[in-house]
Amino acid sequence: LECDAFCKEKILHGVLRNVNSQLLVVRPDLNMAAFEDVTDQEMKAGHGMRFNIHYYKTTTTSAGMPVAFSVQVEDKSYYMCCEKECGKMIVRFREGEVPKDIPGESNVIFFKKTFTSCSSSAFKFEYSLEQGMFLAFEEEGCLRKLILKKLSREDEVDETTKITF
Repeated sequence: LECDAFCKEKILHGVLRNVNSQLLVVRPDLNMAAFEDVTDQEMKAGHGMRFNIHYYKTTTTSAGMPVAFSVQVEDKSYYMCCEKECGKMIVRFREGEVPKDIPGESNVIFFKKTFTSCSSSAFKFEYSLEQGMFLAFEEEGCLRKLILKKLSREDEVDETTKITF
């Protein structure tokens, strides 16, 4: 058996949008990320909206393309990871850089998969340490918070997990 090993290959820069065309915005001061309607003015400033998607080479490709996410907020860099809190998986942004090489499993790796076979520009991102758990948004009052969501079937079409880059 070969263990997973990830080595950073390339970095793409851009914004992440949900099915409602809202942008993912990271707010480290509030310890959260949510999809929001963003004005052109805010977009130019770009704080917490312009993501780096770090692509990794891997020994196993069957699960999808391994990626990690980071974002600049003011003069600090934050990376996306998942942590267990009160028995529930939570998406967090921690200050620091995404590792260049990951020798084994990591809570920063997500597998990028096409959302549906007929939509090549939309993706879903499966958490590498828990099969069937995908980045998604959940409505909480007027917020659309970034969460990890369990899908019962691999081919399930759930619009809350649809992300375009």
